[in-house]
Amino acid sequence: MTIRKRVIFRILLATASILLLTYSYVNAADTVVTYPRFQSENDFRYNDLIELLKTALDKTVPEYGKYRLNPSDMVMSELRAIQEIKTGNAQTGINLIYRSTSIDMEKSLLPIRIPLRKGLLGYRIFLIRKGDREKFSHITNIDELKKLSVGQGGDWGDVKVFEANGFKIASVWSYEVLFAMLSDGEFDYFSRGINEAYPEYEMRKSKYPNLQVEQSLLLYYPWPYYFFVSRNNPELAKRIEKGLTMMIDDGTFDLIFFKYHQHAIRKAGIGNRRVFSMFNPLLPPETPLANRRLWHIPGLPDINNKSSK
Repeated sequence: MTIRKRVIFRILLATASILLLTYSYVNAADTVVTYPRFQSENDFRYNDLIELLKTALDKTVPEYGKYRLNPSDMVMSELRAIQEIKTGNAQTGINLIYRSTSIDMEKSLLPIRIPLRKGLLGYRIFLIRKGDREKFSHITNIDELKKLSVGQGGDWGDVKVFEANGFKIASVWSYEVLFAMLSDGEFDYFSRGINEAYPEYEMRKSKYPNLQVEQSLLLYYPWPYYFFVSRNNPELAKRIEKGLTMMIDDGTFDLIFFKYHQHAIRKAGIGNRRVFSMFNPLLPPETPLANRRLWHIPGLPDINNKSSK
């Protein structure tokens, strides 16, 4: 090999090495996280979760590199989003969802077992029609409540919890349609987390002036809400779990939690409500119920998986 050829070969070899290093760096730095697009322009239920996710990713940049966080191009049901992650559909690109856990969910997808709302979604108050206020205020036990019908999304995880506890359920696949159905008297009450009921009511009170937030009852069941990713993506799960743990340790997690939910917790007046507890048959045995710093327990019975009245 001539000197000139040796020089050219070395230049090409060096260039290839640089390109390989650059390619590896770009790929390592570009963690792409795509979550399901919100269901409507009035759907602000998950703003807190996106802020938690973004902060967790921010905190892990020094170790894991840069990231891109974006919603999916299309709106889809929870069941569709789950299926997209399981099959790894490149068209939608969804690789993360947030939803309640269950034994089946944790078999299908990889859970990050840090309850994103500290269990708050298990504290349920109701949207009702104003004309039914007295009827609800006179309910004294859970069996009386079971005689009324509850509205639920058709693909929501806690439908099975209500079914297992003997409730009458009216379900529909559209989140927005549930408010119209309640207003029209197609079921008796819409069960909402205490963090959901008030903003949902404020957002829609002009459209549905006959609705209000019920003031005397609270339904409770252990209902952790997690981030989930594909079982083929453990590195993303590890990164998010590390970021969330860092947030719990430095207090950032609680700052975001109370930023979004403190007002609703106070407004709900939990101490002035009659509390009925439900059994959750879907709760996996791995649920970290004993780790008290993961949960917010505002004067209710200890978090457990037992039914009571």
